[in-house]
Amino acid sequence: MRHDYLIIGSGPAGLQLAALLERGGHDYVVLERGAGPGTFFETYPRHRQLISINKVHTGLDDPEMRLRMDWNSLLSDDPGLLFTRYSKRYFPQAADLIRYLADFAAATGARVRYDTEIVRISRDDDGFVAVDQTGQEWRCRRLVVATGVSQLHVPPIPGIETAQRYDTFDTDPESFVDQRVLIIGKGNSGFETADALVETAAVIHVAGPHSIRLAWQSHYVGHLRAVNNNFLDTYQLKSQNAVLDGTVESIERLPDGRYRVMFRYARSVEALREILYDRVIACTGFRFDSSVFAEDCRPTLVINDRFPEQTAAYESTNVPGLYFAGTLTQQRDFKRSTSGFIHGFRYGTRALYRILAARHHGTPWPAEPLDPSADTVSDAIIARVNRSSALWQQFGVIGDVVTVDGSRALYHEEVPVPYATGGGLAGDRLAGDGLTGGSGHGGGSGARHMFVVTLEYGPDHDSVDPFDISVPRVAENDAANAHDASYLHPVVRWYVDGEAAGVHHLAENLENEWNLPAVHQQPLAAFLKECLADAG
Repeated sequence: MRHDYLIIGSGPAGLQLAALLERGGHDYVVLERGAGPGTFFETYPRHRQLISINKVHTGLDDPEMRLRMDWNSLLSDDPGLLFTRYSKRYFPQAADLIRYLADFAAATGARVRYDTEIVRISRDDDGFVAVDQTGQEWRCRRLVVATGVSQLHVPPIPGIETAQRYDTFDTDPESFVDQRVLIIGKGNSGFETADALVETAAVIHVAGPHSIRLAWQSHYVGHLRAVNNNFLDTYQLKSQNAVLDGTVESIERLPDGRYRVMFRYARSVEALREILYDRVIACTGFRFDSSVFAEDCRPTLVINDRFPEQTAAYESTNVPGLYFAGTLTQQRDFKRSTSGFIHGFRYGTRALYRILAARHHGTPWPAEPLDPSADTVSDAIIARVNRSSALWQQFGVIGDVVTVDGSRALYHEEVPVPYATGGGLAGDRLAGDGLTGGSGHGGGSGARHMFVVTLEYGPDHDSVDPFDISVPRVAENDAANAHDASYLHPVVRWYVDGEAAGVHHLAENLENEWNLPAVHQQPLAAFLKECLADAG
């Protein structure tokens, strides 16, 4: 049987897309190698505490705004399908997410075939052929891979095959009593492991070639989170542990079971040092597994071959009809925004659904008509930036798009920014109603004027220490200097005939309420009036 869509993987992204396809009445099937959804979370994180926040008590009545503080729920119209009903813990347990995903799959009617592992993917004249472990063929016109980064990324260090791995090592702290431990990798998995061993290991070193990036400063939640950085105290307060800056040159297993590690410091006159350890654990991140693809449809890989390269429509750059959903889409905003996490890719997955609907089913991107006056457009923008969760979570990546052409204006919500500005909207019939006044020039919707609305941090936000009061910064509600604001704030970019023509920043606000008349509303309306002066 040939389906329109074949989704590989029933993790959060696969289920999110399945729920949308199911509601839209489309022909699809999800194939999952595990016995239930969310198999990845049966193993990871190894110490079972998630770092995605679950803020149950927000004081907010608006369900859309509550999603800003709920990083685990998938998108649906059913208020019972919220993760906040499954745990009250701010950092919940992985088991809670597994229960939630199973209920989401059942409640949305997602058509999932479990215990079905795809071992080979090839092309035929009408799409793709996926072969499972029993030899059964599954054919589809379009393939969506939502498997996540399922394999450990193993760096090319001589002898690393003798080390233990994050995905398989014994996590019982009692097995590390009085041992010297080297953890390779300065990410959350490395520090999660180090924190778990502090009470039992004698010495713990966490090593890696790059500087530690703290999420509270970079605003990238994949950098080291505060919940995992207690280990830094034990280093800086001289408690036998340390963070080593440099590269592991080689690992050798000695006859007595210990490890000889040759380490090259990054900022020391001591070029190379030999250090002995009882245990070495590789916590070096994950990568996409492309081995199941035949040569004629194997996607191009980027970022040290860890992710498939994608267009602005989440499609493979070299295999037409092959799409990606979920954490794999972080290739588009790697270490800049939130596509690697549920609270980000749930919106990217909904955007992918809308792209597929526009491209293949003649369904225009949802849009609300507006009066084309600057005041009306300004009011619509202000209302959205003050409640949207998608713009909040996918900062700088997903935005709202307002198109104005003559006496017509349309407001389109949650459009991937590169898709909007790179011509995808026009090519995939964004409005489908004759808005063709502009020349296009490779971008925009076809309408002459286009405004792209995002929430963004300032360009140098990750170099600013927000806790250093000696460093001057733009004051709250400072409309005149909003373009220099470093914290999250709305940005409105203006395009004419597909070309960038202007930009307006709204002042940042302590409570993230961008609706003060003199500070936010009036300056935005003035900007829009200037932009639309000749639009009538």
